[in-house]
Amino acid sequence: MEGNLPMLKLSRAPVVKAEMLIRKPAEDVFEAFANPDVTTQFWFTKSSGRLEAGKRVRWDWEMYGVGDELVVTAFEPNRRIAARWASDGTTVEWTFEEREGQGTLVTIANEGFSGTGDEVAAQAIDAMGGYTMVLCGAKALLEHGVRLNAVADKAPDANVG
Repeated sequence: MEGNLPMLKLSRAPVVKAEMLIRKPAEDVFEAFANPDVTTQFWFTKSSGRLEAGKRVRWDWEMYGVGDELVVTAFEPNRRIAARWASDGTTVEWTFEEREGQGTLVTIANEGFSGTGDEVAAQAIDAMGGYTMVLCGAKALLEHGVRLNAVADKAPDANVG
């Protein structure tokens, strides 16, 4: 039956958007994403350096034997980081909106997926799930000091080490 299904056609390219309120000041939350000493506690395992405007940085997920580079295209302390992934040319933007008495709303938007409609849809779904896990990991770490290991544990059978 699967072979008889029509190919998915998209009327416009999707923009993945994941959001999470993290009950900490924007300065702390921004630092968690800019500083690999913190980010490695909830996302990737290794980084070539801190995020800065115009900088090319490599991130590795050693448990899966994969890595990627990103170029930081915008860097506004405590407000916004934008970057382009080297492997596929997609763009990602993190925004940090401090909300009085609540914490910081972090929004991650990812776009620029390419391929057939089916391939674009699969990439968008994967990105949505991944960025949601990242935000949950950041929230647990920053609010409660807990390392969820959600990224590493998402696909334990894929771990290489």
